[in-house]
Amino acid sequence: MSDATRPMPAQQALTIARAFLPQRPWGNRYDYYYTRAKLRTDPLYPGVLAVLRDTPGPVLDLGCGLGLLAHALHADGQSRAYYGVDIDAGKIQRARQIARRTGLAEARFEVLDLTVRWPEHAGNVAILDMLQYLPETVQAGLLAHTARMLAPGAKLVIRSALGDDSGRGRTTRVTDLIAHLAGWMQEVPKSYPTRETLQRHLSAAGLTATFSPLYGNTPFNNWLIVAERAQKHARQAPGGRHAPGA
Repeated sequence: MSDATRPMPAQQALTIARAFLPQRPWGNRYDYYYTRAKLRTDPLYPGVLAVLRDTPGPVLDLGCGLGLLAHALHADGQSRAYYGVDIDAGKIQRARQIARRTGLAEARFEVLDLTVRWPEHAGNVAILDMLQYLPETVQAGLLAHTARMLAPGAKLVIRSALGDDSGRGRTTRVTDLIAHLAGWMQEVPKSYPTRETLQRHLSAAGLTATFSPLYGNTPFNNWLIVAERAQKHARQAPGGRHAPGA
C-alpha cells in the first residue's frame, strides 16, 4: 500500500483535528472527533494531496463540508488559494470560523446549492464524496461545467462511491442513509454514478480519466478518479450562471 492510499499519519491528523476543538471545555466536540476519526481511517486526503502536489494553482472544493481539504493542503505545504462550497450552512459557518482561527487566509467558503447554481472558478477542482447526492442529469451538467473551469495543466479530482451490487456498494448505501438520518448529511443520496456513466460524462466533457480504488481499510466502495483535459480540447470560459441540468 503506497503512502497515497494510507490514512493520514496520526500526529498530522491530530494537529488538524485539534483546530476543531471547542474554545470552551463544555463545548460540542463532535467535529473534533469526526475529523480525527476521518483523517485516521480514510485514505481520502493523502490520495487527493498526492494528485494535487504536482498541479499548482487554486482549488475549488465542491461539497466541501467543514473544509478539511483546506487544512490538509496547508499541512502538506501546498500553499494555494482554496474555495469551498457546500449546501450545509452550518458546516460552512463552522468552516469559516476554524479557518480564521487557524490562519488559513487563502481559504474562503460559500453556501451553495449545486442543483441551483454552479460557481465560477479557474484552476483545479475537487469533488469528494458528493456526486451521489446529485441527480444524474445534474452530475452530467456539473462535470461538463467543471471541465470548462480547469486551467491549463489543472486536474479534476473526484472521490466517489461507485454504484454496483457489491458488498462494498451495499455498505456504502446503508452508511450514507444513516448519515442522513443522523443529521450529518442534509441530503439523501439520489444517484450513485457507475464507472461507465462517469467515464461517459467525462469523455463528453473532453476529459480523459483514470480510475483507482481509494477505500483503504474501510468497507466502502470509494474510488479515486483523476481527470484532465484531452489535448485537442481548448479551454472555454467558465459559465457559472448556467442552470444545472440545462
